Amino acid sequence: MLRCRDIVDLLAQYLDRELDADTARALDHHLADCRPCTAFVSTYRSTVRTTRRLREEELPSQLRERLATFLRRQARG
Repeated sequence: MLRCRDIVDLLAQYLDRELDADTARALDHHLADCRPCTAFVSTYRSTVRTTRRLREEELPSQLRERLATFLRRQARG
């Protein structure tokens, strides 16, 4: 029996249809009874669809440097 936290770990494989049949069936069963997980999966699918439509663009150098500085500061704590 799968728990909600298990869904997060299995989600990418589930959506790519890479799970074994028993695990996929257990996940389907869980989703049939769990509204929060069903909403989570739906949001995840929408996010994947949306990001696939994005174009890759080069960041302006000033923005790239500001972002790098910010990330370095965050990494230090």
